[in-house]
Amino acid sequence: MKAEIKLDLAAQTIESAAPIAKPLLEQAQKTLGFVPNMYAYMANSPALLSTYLHGYELFRATSGFTPVEQEVVFLSISFENGCDYCMAAHSLVATAMSKVPTEVTEAIRNGQTIPDARLQSLSSFTRTLLNKRGLPSAEEVEAFRQAGYSDKQVLDLILAIAVKTLSNYSNHLTHTPVDPAFAKFTWQAPTCTSCQAA
Repeated sequence: MKAEIKLDLAAQTIESAAPIAKPLLEQAQKTLGFVPNMYAYMANSPALLSTYLHGYELFRATSGFTPVEQEVVFLSISFENGCDYCMAAHSLVATAMSKVPTEVTEAIRNGQTIPDARLQSLSSFTRTLLNKRGLPSAEEVEAFRQAGYSDKQVLDLILAIAVKTLSNYSNHLTHTPVDPAFAKFTWQAPTCTSCQAA
């Protein structure tokens, strides 16, 4: 999904980035072997890029969600926000790094029910928390607990939503092109009227 307009901002490079953003792009180059287009555009607001990367790393390290669960969360948020860039990127991470079962990733990408009850519960509650703007019902929270998740992880999901909102919204407004590394997982929102995930 792209915004009606594209912000008049160029993708930044390690050479052109502001002093605050430069080491962040350098670290990405060192770790990933390239600077993702998303980072290059976010670098126009160094505080945005820094906040995103810091929150992302903390969610990965401290949420208590497994790598598979983390990808379910990030993909579910990006699906709801219609972010084609993050859907492609996290589909790659899910497949190549986090070892998410293909049928789980495909279910999320296609707006269908995940064939794993616990992961479906996680995806559903994440979407609920996002779409209800942090106001889930008592029954929805209890269902999340019954699936084996903690109240602390409700707050961790808020962090994940905040992090993905930063990336999803900036991608919408900068029309971030999908990097070649993620091209195999290019995504468009399904147009079906009977998508089951909610």
